[in-house]
Amino acid sequence: MERHTGPPRDEELGLRERKKRRTRQRIADEATLLILRRGFEQVTVAEVAAAAEVSTMTVFNHFARKEDLFLDRVPEAVETVTRAVADRRPDETPLAALRRRALELLDERHPFGAVGESFPRFWQVVLDSPALRSRAREALEELEGALAAALAGAAGEDPAAPGDDTRLTAALTTAAYRTAYATTARRQLAGTGVDEAAAGHRALVHRAFDALERAVPGPRPAEAGPGAPPAP
Repeated sequence: MERHTGPPRDEELGLRERKKRRTRQRIADEATLLILRRGFEQVTVAEVAAAAEVSTMTVFNHFARKEDLFLDRVPEAVETVTRAVADRRPDETPLAALRRRALELLDERHPFGAVGESFPRFWQVVLDSPALRSRAREALEELEGALAAALAGAAGEDPAAPGDDTRLTAALTTAAYRTAYATTARRQLAGTGVDEAAAGHRALVHRAFDALERAVPGPRPAEAGPGAPPAP
């Protein structure tokens, strides 16, 4: 049986929550169109509210800050990594499940997969805005924390208090994928075509996870149980 954690899927929500989710998406879509056209600093929250036909208060009911109007997929990113770990196959390690999901996202041309015709313009807007770059760094910290909690749960630890090795694994995994993603983004910004970028990103993902499999901490001798042989 599949294990589910994180935010509920759309089909798991009631009518009221589905309406709220659709409103949030409409606001984000209108904000993205305006910001792509004019730049982040040149668009006001009031303009986004008018375009989405909601009040400014409604915008802030769904988004804590203006930056989240453009970087609105942070909750989805958290859900993606936590579900990848929680719903992994019986024979999969968490890292194997995360590798598989990263490659699925690439094949789907999902924004988290790093490759797509329209993505470079989005990244350029982020690069041009100090506020968005700062929020993106915060989002990575949130993602790392969520991954640590998911890995802790998979290891039988308290998700609210992951162990040091679990936190290290989450930090290394987040950094590795961020580096692969950023490398692919830079290549596309420099003019690399989608097919070539996708092939390069696939290779980067495999290299990143191969390195992680070698680098992440395993059980220490003291944790292997009574009578365990000493470390070599």
